[in-house]
Amino acid sequence: MSGRALQRQIDPTAVLELFKPVTWFPPVWAFLCGAVASGVPFDGRWGLVALGLLLAGPMVCATSQAVNDWFDRHVDAINEPNRPIPSGRIPGRMGLWLAILWSGVSLLIGAALGAWGFAATILALLLAWAYSAPPARLKQDGWWGNLACGLSYESLPWITAAAVMADAVPDWRVLVVALLYGLGAHGIMTLNDFKAIEGDRRMGIASIPARYGPERAAWIACWFMAVPQLAVVALLLAWGAALQAGIVTLLLALQLVFMRKMMTDPRKLAPWYNGTGVLAYVLGMMAAATALRGMVA
Repeated sequence: MSGRALQRQIDPTAVLELFKPVTWFPPVWAFLCGAVASGVPFDGRWGLVALGLLLAGPMVCATSQAVNDWFDRHVDAINEPNRPIPSGRIPGRMGLWLAILWSGVSLLIGAALGAWGFAATILALLLAWAYSAPPARLKQDGWWGNLACGLSYESLPWITAAAVMADAVPDWRVLVVALLYGLGAHGIMTLNDFKAIEGDRRMGIASIPARYGPERAAWIACWFMAVPQLAVVALLLAWGAALQAGIVTLLLALQLVFMRKMMTDPRKLAPWYNGTGVLAYVLGMMAAATALRGMVA
């Protein structure tokens, strides 16, 4: 097939939809939190920060979405038949080739961030492929799959940014807080799986909502989101950051109000919570990052 004929077959908007820009925010925000938490001034490093944000969202996260859509094309044919691959808007094996291409470009950009950035990019891409592709296909089990997602969406970009900015292993407090927020994101990933319950059950994917049902899955998600934040509050208080601990506490209280509403109809309101409670969650991340900045600067 000629390049021109292929171009006529592929709708650029379908490629953008495949890369799901709405999903880029969590790792981009986490990278920014890590840059703030590093304690290193941004002066003269804005280009480095911008490159990291590009890598975290439009490159690595977009790659993970393309990989997931390719290996989930049969599930999407049930849950979301209008997605670019099952609908045929991205024809043949083009979805797979786009995932491979974006992986390669991501590695090139990661190399431009130095040894820390390159190593983190390799790890992130390994997790992205392991999550969706056989033989690992971590998403077959909601416990392991959501853990891989949470750590790669929140913890890894946070730690990477701190390491790149300081060109050293981040302060242990930065590592602990980043890991806690990545663990909390396990619950966010559980809520994200609510939209695919029917297809997951039919295709044998043991996501937490498919395995335990919407009500129990919602409780599991809430506990996973709340407990790590309580740990962050306790740590911030112990480290003398009372103001930021208070901010995270208030934001967690707001999430609890939203959680209570979600529990009235978890299957219907899980997407609503992802647009409300998750915002409070990520704002707390930045509050914690500013506290860490004062400690390690």
